[in-house]
Formats: sequence, C-alpha cells, structure tokens
Amino acid sequence: MINPLDRYELLTDLYELTMAASYFENGMAEQSTFSLFIRNYPNGRSFFVAAGLEQFLDYAAGFQFSESDLTYLDRTGLFSDDFLDYLKAVRFTGSVYALAEGEIFFKDEPVLEVTAPIIEAQILETFAINTMNLQSMIATKAARCVHAADGRRLVDFSLRRTHGIDAGLKVARSSYIAGFVATSNVLAGKLYGIPISGTMAHSYVTSFEDETEAFRTFARSFPQKTILLIDTYDTVEGAHKAAKVGDEMGKHGDKLLGVRLDSGDMTLLSQEVRHVLDEEGLSDVEIFASSGFDEYKIARTVKDGARIDAFGVGTKMGVSADAPYFDMAYKLVQYGERPIMKVSTGKANLPGKKQVFRKTDHKGRFLEDVICIRNETVEAARPLLEPVIEDGKLLRKHPSMDEIRQRFRKNFAALDDRYKALDGAHSYPVKLSARLKALQEASSALTV
Repeated sequence: MINPLDRYELLTDLYELTMAASYFENGMAEQSTFSLFIRNYPNGRSFFVAAGLEQFLDYAAGFQFSESDLTYLDRTGLFSDDFLDYLKAVRFTGSVYALAEGEIFFKDEPVLEVTAPIIEAQILETFAINTMNLQSMIATKAARCVHAADGRRLVDFSLRRTHGIDAGLKVARSSYIAGFVATSNVLAGKLYGIPISGTMAHSYVTSFEDETEAFRTFARSFPQKTILLIDTYDTVEGAHKAAKVGDEMGKHGDKLLGVRLDSGDMTLLSQEVRHVLDEEGLSDVEIFASSGFDEYKIARTVKDGARIDAFGVGTKMGVSADAPYFDMAYKLVQYGERPIMKVSTGKANLPGKKQVFRKTDHKGRFLEDVICIRNETVEAARPLLEPVIEDGKLLRKHPSMDEIRQRFRKNFAALDDRYKALDGAHSYPVKLSARLKALQEASSALTV
C-alpha cells in the first residue's frame, strides 16, 4: 500500500523521463502496450509465484507528479517548460491486464501488460520491475521453502538482513503469500495483517546469572506465549531446564509452547531434545529451529529425520541468496497497430497484446500453458491475465491477504511435484499458439 503523502513518481530511472520528453517533443502519443515477463529460470527454479501487483496498481492508478517533484526536475535543467507542464497534468489513463497475486507462472509468460499512450506506459517501467521482481522473487523462494518443509510451519525471520526497510516489509508479505505462517516483523504485522511471532535472543538468557531463572522470568512475563531458546550454553542441558520450567508452568495452569534451537547439529540435537521433553511428559511442547535455513537446509534436515516442528527462515530467504534477482523485463510489444519485437540475442520478446491460457486435467492439476494473442480463446482452458485497470481506474478492490494465500495454496497444490524439485530438473510445458507464432515470425521479418 502506498501512502498518498509519500509518492514515488521520481523513483524511476532518468532515461524513462528523457525518453518521455523526446516522445513529447516529437508528438508521439500512440496507444502502446508493454509486457512484463521473466526471460530465464535461475538456479534450478522451474516456476515463479506472482507477487507485488497490489503495490504496482496503487502506483499506476494514483500516478501524479507533485509540485516538489516538478520543482526538482526543473532544477536539473534537462527538461523544457512545456514538458514540465505536461508532467504536471499527466495521469495514467490506460489499462492493465495482470496475473493475480498467488498465481504460478513460467518464463516468457507476461505477468502484466500495460496499454496506454506511450509516455504513460513507458514511465511505469522502473517501478513495475522494481516491485514485481522483488516480491515475485521472494514469494518463489518462500514457496520452495514451504515445499521442502513438507507440512512443517515456517516463520519469516529475515528482517535484520533484508536489503532495506521496504524490502523487509515486502519479504514478510511475499513469504506469507507463499505459505509462511507468521513473521517476526511487527510493522509488517500491522500493515498487512500477518500474524507475528518471536522468542528471545541469547542476550536475554545471558543477562541472567542463571539460565533456569532466565526461563522462569520470561515465562512469568508471557505465560501463554513462552518459547525458550535453549542453546546458549549446552542444548541438551538447556532442554532439561526448559522441561523443569514447563512442568512448573503446568502446575499454575500455564503452558510451555516450545523450545528453540539456533546452533549445532539440528538433526541430532532435535532428536535428543525431543527425547528429553517426552521423558518429562511434555510431548506437546514443540521444537522450533532457526539459523541459516533455506529450502536446501530444510530439505536435508527433514530427510535426515530431525524432530523439528517449525522453522525460522531468515537471511537466505529474505535476500533469495542463491538467486538474488530475476531477469525480469518490461518491453514494448505494440505501438499503435504495429506489433513490436526485440530480436537481440538472448533478449527476444513476444510481440503484441497477449493472453495466457492454462490447461488442467479433471482434478484441476496443471497440464500445460499456451501463450496466445489477446483476443484468442483456447478450448477447455483458463485465461490467466485479468483486466485490473481500465481508463486509469481500478476495476475492483484488492483481494485480502487470506484470499491471495488461498489462491497460492490451490495453485501450488495443482502443480506436479516434479516441477517443484529443488534442482529444477523438469521444465513445465509452455507453448505458443499458431497465431502468436505467425505474428512472431512476421514481426521478426520486419526488423531485418
């Protein structure tokens, strides 16, 4: 959500504005369509999760340069008075077709397509890539973690090492869309309605002379929300102390919810801690683990037989450490009635306004996608791109976070596990319709 008192119209690359000035000077105002898509799969991935649309739509629908923006641009000495007067009045008047947040998509498929007079459509490029790339990247990484956890709960612990304040908020939101159950980020909890979760740091434990007394004190403060960090000194001994405090809590009608491991051999220690808790009659006390987890470490830990009920997933998810960017592009695909195709090596795009259709079997499981020209239809297939802005105005209220999460859960369940493999061994089938192939060939010939 964008604060109307904190606009981002100048959060753009300079060349968006210099191109706009040249379009203006030369009277170029044709309706144009730009397409946002990802060119390649990075590091073993074979699917993407759409996220970030809400922020982009708010930006586009409310687009308006402020007086201070225009004053700054005037001071640069780059732009004519006539162009600055144009910018003062410009609003987004076009349309947007987009993939709903929580949908699964694949390389070369448009995530959104923007149609408007070329200046209006061009000037949205930087913000579109910035917000959609980050959030789709994180939602994809988080989805891989959820898959690896095989039903165990995941909590976003990434805030302290994400790349800035806004990134920290968007990581919490994107990971929640993809199936995380909570975040440690309190502001994200307030802004997005995400459940918040946290335990304690080692500094809390070491601030007491006695570890057991640290546990007791915390339990008195939060008798119904106590999770104890037990690895400050000796993890197994810490488990015995936690069990003692848990027994004391039970006698007062309170309950120890869990213990947290944050170092060491997670498989072996979780098994030993589980044994201690069960021996003490605390079989319902959960074991929570953190420290360097991503989908790969989660998968190894689960495979090795760790007795872990939930994971705190931090830095490696919050920065998508193994794939810290996607090759996302926003390309002109139509100017007026003329389809546009870039043919640079490795950077070709599909021309014209498009639609993506998804074929499924009788149980709703994904079979294949077909990228088509916008006005085509594909029998027994679902169109994925929906109109979300028309004449510059939002067509409907944003879906709730719960609705987005449900959409993701349904779609992710319908994607076969071979496409979720962490090594990305299988590539989901995406085809081009005959008409789009013909348009591609014709457009390619025109560029020679």
